[in-house]
Amino acid sequence: MKKVQSTCNLCSLACNLDFYVDKERIVRVLPTKDYPVNKGFSCIKGLMLAKQQSIYKPSPLPKIRNENGILQEKSWSETYKYLADKLLDIKNKYGGDSIAAISTGQLPLEEMAICSHVIRNFLRGHVDGNTRLCMATAVVAHKQSFGFDAPPYTLRDFELSDTVFLIGANPIVAHPIIWDRLRQNTNKTLVVIDPRKSETAQQADFHMAITPKSDIDLFYGLAHILIENNSIDQKYIQNHTEHFDDFKEFVEEFTPELVSQKTGLSIQDLQTMANLIEKGKNVSFWWTMGVNQSYEGVRTAQSIINLALMTGNIGRPGTGANSITGQCNAMGSRAFSNTAGLYGGGDYDNPKRRQAVCNALQITDDQLIDKPTLPYNAIIEKVNSGEIKALWIISTNPRHSWTNNETFAEAIKKLDLFIVQDLYDDTHTSKDAGVFLPVVSGLKKRGTYINTERRLSALMPVLDKQKNEKTDYEIFYEIGQHLGMGSMLDLWTTPKDAFELMKKCSAGMPCDITGVSYKLLKNSAGIQWPFASGDTLTSDERRLFEDGNYYTPSKRANFVFSHPEINPLPTNSEYPYILNTGRDTVGQWHTQVRSREIALAQDSYSSVAYIYINPELAKQYNISESEKLKVSSINGHSATFIAKISDTVKINELYAPIHYIETNRLTPSLYDPFSKEPSYKTTPINISKL
Repeated sequence: MKKVQSTCNLCSLACNLDFYVDKERIVRVLPTKDYPVNKGFSCIKGLMLAKQQSIYKPSPLPKIRNENGILQEKSWSETYKYLADKLLDIKNKYGGDSIAAISTGQLPLEEMAICSHVIRNFLRGHVDGNTRLCMATAVVAHKQSFGFDAPPYTLRDFELSDTVFLIGANPIVAHPIIWDRLRQNTNKTLVVIDPRKSETAQQADFHMAITPKSDIDLFYGLAHILIENNSIDQKYIQNHTEHFDDFKEFVEEFTPELVSQKTGLSIQDLQTMANLIEKGKNVSFWWTMGVNQSYEGVRTAQSIINLALMTGNIGRPGTGANSITGQCNAMGSRAFSNTAGLYGGGDYDNPKRRQAVCNALQITDDQLIDKPTLPYNAIIEKVNSGEIKALWIISTNPRHSWTNNETFAEAIKKLDLFIVQDLYDDTHTSKDAGVFLPVVSGLKKRGTYINTERRLSALMPVLDKQKNEKTDYEIFYEIGQHLGMGSMLDLWTTPKDAFELMKKCSAGMPCDITGVSYKLLKNSAGIQWPFASGDTLTSDERRLFEDGNYYTPSKRANFVFSHPEINPLPTNSEYPYILNTGRDTVGQWHTQVRSREIALAQDSYSSVAYIYINPELAKQYNISESEKLKVSSINGHSATFIAKISDTVKINELYAPIHYIETNRLTPSLYDPFSKEPSYKTTPINISKL
């Protein structure tokens, strides 16, 4: 029997697990005892990774839809030739802008890198990821405030903080390892800011049941009170920040009276939070999708960052304005996918960065794509308008997960070529594929993930591939060969080759990983970036900005702010209620494609879509527990749900898990203006009894 330490490729924590394997069969899975992230603990999803594809497993051969509309198995060589001919024909007729792909934060960074090398650098197409749905807001907020997309914390800060604010976050369900870290901190005061009485809110010292999407008013209001009370760190502000005087003047209008009216919180609630920040020695602010998925998510995230900066709660143990990522390699996607920014970070119009990347990849400037990708929403819009002809979906399920998902259903029908590359051929998206490319799971791959705290960890092959099975990396590389990329692939033969290229691209950047190697990562505690060549690893847990220096030209952090936007989709007489969305149980994961194989978890939730409704509202409509109701959205669509009557939601708000396709049938085509992240959280709806 052999033991293989590898990385869980589900949520953003990227826990390490020990797989015990006998004769190509996983007989036991245990959390890696001393790994700094999970410390011998795992949620049910990680422990059940061994079951992946044990029930739902397609043929290892690809399929092409024939003239009768049937997906028919083909050999890999036939399929590669078919795809190469189609993609080159579309490029020649309509240009590279007519080709696009949507990838995922669950691919290792090596696969993301080669994906964009083929589609962006060679085909000149667009590649965005489903990280746009969860982390784009935090990325832009970090760049504008810190000068780089740089979450500053280590997970140990949960244990070192005496005052913890969770904003739009429910780690008991979404990040159980984080909740375990928080639980171990017995000296903390926990404040949960959430419209809903979530599982985490029920365990908090203070639950601030805020009016949806008034967070930005709240944090400007808290800044107002702290400045009035002189409860700020003048020395830190003076030495390490810019634009505070303008911010101070700006927040003067956010009086407790105004903010109380906007947020639905009492003035005493505001004073309580301000007092906790003032008295706390190590105050940390943590946010997730409740902030990011908003029509003004970037400025809301920055209103949190501003609080940390003005109170000096950053760069020290147990502090920070900290975004919690959604997927295992969202950070790798952000830094090494060559999509919104160049490999290793930097802008496409920066000659110095372009030259550095070209030198690393040994290509010419005209071979390196010269502009950022279209964002996810623009890709779907341009498919629907007929400008994008070929769409390649890679290990994600947008027919289910895309906001206002009927727009994606419409888009599929207008494509000349629709490719789906996935573990499963029966997802909502795979079923509509013109070409289906089956891939193996992470149990048979090698690569690297970067988790929410910037930690690189090794994905190791636990099982051997069988006949005709392919990794995502092999598919991109082999299609690249059939496309005629020639010497552009010489340095990309294996995932390790790609990792070495990404190291070279990162040299001298904030995310420098030139000191990391496959050898160092194997059976290790992982390594947080930055870790440059020649550096010595003095700790397994390191935070950024301890010296007060940021990645801006002045090395100072920016106070970034603007007046709150008027809600572009307010409730009205026709749609008087608010739909909130999010995760619901530890066992469920995204669109339930992977988590459906966890039998133990499936027993804990419904097989059909359900929605939480307040008892008083249910009584008004004479709706009983488990009764069907129709939910109609301002986006023009409706869906049927089973009622779950619960006082965890207010009378004018309902909550639907994202794990059912019905939920995003109702969400709107509304996006943050800076990040283009969809506003999933506050859709005006109406309900009726069926």
